[in-house]
Amino acid sequence: MPTNRQILLDNRPVGEATAANFKLVSNDTPALADGQVLVRHHYLSLDPYMRGRMNDSKSYAASQPVGEVFQGGTVGEVVESRHPKYAAGDKVAGFGGWQEYSVVDAGQPGMLKKVDTTHVPLSHYLGAVGMPGVTAWYGLVKIIAPKEGETVVVSAAAGAVGSIVGQIAKIKGCRVVGLAGSDDKCRWVVDDLGFDACINYRKENVLEALRRECPKGIDVYFENVGGEILDAVLTLINLEARIPLCGLISTYNADGPVPGPYMFRNVLMKRALIKGFIVIDYFPRIGEFMQDMPGWIASGKVKWRVDVEQGLENAPTALQKLFTGGNTGKLVVQISPEP
Repeated sequence: MPTNRQILLDNRPVGEATAANFKLVSNDTPALADGQVLVRHHYLSLDPYMRGRMNDSKSYAASQPVGEVFQGGTVGEVVESRHPKYAAGDKVAGFGGWQEYSVVDAGQPGMLKKVDTTHVPLSHYLGAVGMPGVTAWYGLVKIIAPKEGETVVVSAAAGAVGSIVGQIAKIKGCRVVGLAGSDDKCRWVVDDLGFDACINYRKENVLEALRRECPKGIDVYFENVGGEILDAVLTLINLEARIPLCGLISTYNADGPVPGPYMFRNVLMKRALIKGFIVIDYFPRIGEFMQDMPGWIASGKVKWRVDVEQGLENAPTALQKLFTGGNTGKLVVQISPEP
């Protein structure tokens, strides 16, 4: 069995997470028992929720234990199998964590699934046809059900989720305005992804720019960031606006209380709906998602970008890009070459 390099959570961060919170170790991979498979990971996923799980606090999921392999989504291939459903060479997606190999009890529901890489690259199973894609699709299509002609605003529009949300909204016939942190990102979401407009929140006054780009007000706001952007949007929401609350990334590194939105009264005045959701609650309905997304990708209606960092040892530093706006599209780390 191969030697396995692993990254552990070494200590809990206070404020911003840094490489000093992690530790790189090597361990022997245990021999397989009946029903287990050995998976070699090719890519691991980097996602904003990881920062919250580094805290020792109550949330929708258990905290990441200190001294154990850092948890996260992975894609790779089966190297050895003692389970009848899997064979060496099968491409698979799972939750193997920040390590080169994982031993998986393949008979446990949800632990591992085969994926088809004939038309969809392996890394996309961490993105467009993985958790970010499901998040975007469910939050917009199933929770909000946008109507043709409505104005949809998307924060973190150049990120893994936001970039897909905007494209789905265009498929549904909406006017789509994104918010992103650089001119390059704004050009990408407008020129390549088809958004109607994009606001660089680092350069423009967000409220004034939203007034310009949303002359009929805002019907739907897909929330990924929180903070001042949320207040600006709430100022301009229309009657019975809907806000799927997916994330609040601007607050994840906060070391203390976070002020709430000052314009929250508009939720009452405009009879708006805010619906928080966690994508894991909707995984049982992934079959519906797979009826839509692969076809949209194949037809070019949904485009996708994977931002690839190289090397397991660089995962802790790469994670910080999510909170500084350093990535465009889905951020992954490649830890072994695809065959």
